[in-house]
Amino acid sequence: MTYPISVKVDYPEKVSRLTTFFRIFMIIPHIIILYFLQIAAIIIAIISWFAIVFTGRYPRSLFDFATYYYRWYARVFGYGYLLLTDKYPPFSGNE
Repeated sequence: MTYPISVKVDYPEKVSRLTTFFRIFMIIPHIIILYFLQIAAIIIAIISWFAIVFTGRYPRSLFDFATYYYRWYARVFGYGYLLLTDKYPPFSGNE
């Protein structure tokens, strides 16, 4: 069975101690922006639910926004909280 989502994380051979120490401060701008995007994502999820119930389709623009938000959130979470990578996440949810 193939899954619609896959996450691949390479094992870091060496992790920078300095960026690990300051990571919590480095992700503050991301957290501020993601807070407001989260409010929009919740509203979009509610609108999407009604659209799916009444039309039977997930509107493409609402789906694109949701994937944009969740990609960005996953990158920031993996960088700042899980320490999965040293690569600073971009300010976007693009692929």
